[in-house]
Amino acid sequence: MKRPSLSSGFATFTVIWSGQLASLLGTGLTRFALLLWIYEQTGHATSIALLGFFSFGATVIVSPFAGVVVDRLDRRWVMIGADTGAGLMTVLLFILYSAGGLQVWHLYLTSALTGVFEAFQLPAFTAATTMLVPKSAYARVSGMRSLSTSIAEIGAPLLAGTLLSIIGLAGVMLIDIATFLIAVLALFRVRIPRPDGSAEPTAEPRNTRSDIGAGFRFILQRPGLAGLLIIYAGINLFGALTYMALMPTMVLARSGSDRMVLASVQAALGLGGLAGGLCVSLWGGPKRRIHGILAMTALSFLFGDFLFAIGRGVTVWVVAAFVAAFFIPFMFAANRVIWQAKVPPILQGRVFSVQGMLQRAMMPLGYLAAGPLADHVFEPAMAAGGVLVPFFSPLVGTGPGAGMALMFAGTAILGTAMCVIGYAFRAIRQVEDDLPDHDAALPPDALAA
Repeated sequence: MKRPSLSSGFATFTVIWSGQLASLLGTGLTRFALLLWIYEQTGHATSIALLGFFSFGATVIVSPFAGVVVDRLDRRWVMIGADTGAGLMTVLLFILYSAGGLQVWHLYLTSALTGVFEAFQLPAFTAATTMLVPKSAYARVSGMRSLSTSIAEIGAPLLAGTLLSIIGLAGVMLIDIATFLIAVLALFRVRIPRPDGSAEPTAEPRNTRSDIGAGFRFILQRPGLAGLLIIYAGINLFGALTYMALMPTMVLARSGSDRMVLASVQAALGLGGLAGGLCVSLWGGPKRRIHGILAMTALSFLFGDFLFAIGRGVTVWVVAAFVAAFFIPFMFAANRVIWQAKVPPILQGRVFSVQGMLQRAMMPLGYLAAGPLADHVFEPAMAAGGVLVPFFSPLVGTGPGAGMALMFAGTAILGTAMCVIGYAFRAIRQVEDDLPDHDAALPPDALAA
């Protein structure tokens, strides 16, 4: 393998990143429009939360197999295939909606299939980045990836809220299809180097089971990485339970289903992420990456979730969204940098896929529990005359959305506590010092299996 120069590698990354940015914007348009559509059809938090359950559930199940594919094949072609599959899901939804046959279960099915494609795309993109830029640039390119997500979060809700009244849901999906084509064409323009040894013949045929096992073994033999995964899984559980699954429903419930209020809150999420992503891109984040994961995530939970809990109007929700999202790029960048630095490139597809599976493993549970807890436990308990009203109404109020607000108060406490627990374990706290970087010392068994 011959690595590209810094300038050519970064130029290649920028081409891929630009295509993915366009695709993210189009996907965000369709997701926001379909979120409004499903809420209008059902009016239940469970219906919206199930979208995340099916998407992340499928990603978790498929991830170990996806990692084997990422390490065996050209990562560019893996990304092309994944983007194409995701784009075809939008084409299918467009056809169903145009024919007047779109139903809620269709969204669950396509969400699951899109989750399958994402299981291939994310580790392939991260592993490809390792081959394109030097270690010193990992944090900054991770910041750029967070920037693209944030730009989509800013633009998509506001554009979708406007476009729905002009071109309707079908028109929004057509724009999404066009942006998917841009992403695929960008990938056709570039070449991504393969890691040393990935194209060499082996003495024995490669076995899928042992390849998957290699990813698990690499992590389990390193307590710092394994512990980091456990903490990250807990963080994702609490994030999925409210921030990801219930925030749109809570805002709609407390604003009288005002789509522009929701669009403003979603845009504030994007602005917060954009500001955080710019800071990471320019600064690189804390020198001690573990602080970027634990301390920054604790701040996001403590201030973002708590403000969502006590807020009863768009002004406080916008501030909460900005604060919560600002710290997330720091967490993403620090986590990616640690893993990219510690895992040999030839193993990154397998290890990153197992990592993704394990750290997202609790998210489907969070999505699955969020809707029933909101609809059948906390919302009735915080309605007028509810059993929890005497205790918590001064904090979160009463009526529609108050029960979900109380759940945000709970995740503010639990998420912060999870981060503090991470600091209590030396293997996690010292993961950067205890484990050598892959380019400093390659374990003799690293290429086993």
